[in-house]
Amino acid sequence: MEPSSASDATGEGRSAGNRPGDRIVTIPNALSVLRLLLVPVFLYLLFTDAIGWAVAVLMFSGFSDWADGKIARLVADQSSRLGELLDPAVDRIYMLVTPVALAAAGVVPWWFVAVLIGRDLLLAATLPVLRSRGLTALPVTYLGKAATFALMSGLPFVLLGQFDALWGRVILAIGWAFLIWGMALYLWSAVLYLAQVGLVIKRLPRTAAGSRGTPGNG
Repeated sequence: MEPSSASDATGEGRSAGNRPGDRIVTIPNALSVLRLLLVPVFLYLLFTDAIGWAVAVLMFSGFSDWADGKIARLVADQSSRLGELLDPAVDRIYMLVTPVALAAAGVVPWWFVAVLIGRDLLLAATLPVLRSRGLTALPVTYLGKAATFALMSGLPFVLLGQFDALWGRVILAIGWAFLIWGMALYLWSAVLYLAQVGLVIKRLPRTAAGSRGTPGNG
């Protein structure tokens, strides 16, 4: 949920020719729906100790998240308004469900989950301010996507590292390297987001109705 530029934040950074269409059936949307359906599958596999399959689901979800964004940008008629809403919503679900589930399974500490959720709650608290200026949210940034990618890459490695073997300890260290780096980016993207909210408050007057801007995710 981070802005990409000050011009985007004020609704001026997107031309009419680049606006997404109203299509529903697109490849990116299908991938987002599939990722959403895999959430309960992941939970079932995790809590039935099918660790390998649970890791596979997380890795597929991370890859498909990257793939749907690429397809939406590079393939004609694959970008849609629904996709702009659905993709970040599914990201948020994974960023909530996965750490909580792994903490409940004893894979990651609860403080890690608290930092992630606290950051998202802080950004969510700015939404009424944005809406009072006629915005729904601020555009996504590559920094926010990179943070999400690092975190969603690290979590499968940390889960896979639970196996009691030398290779498991190596994988665990790699996973935590991703998580630490992702957490740093995640928090920094929140700082930038709040700075953009400050610009919105300064530059845009309050409005009674209407919506501008593009929802994003961090």
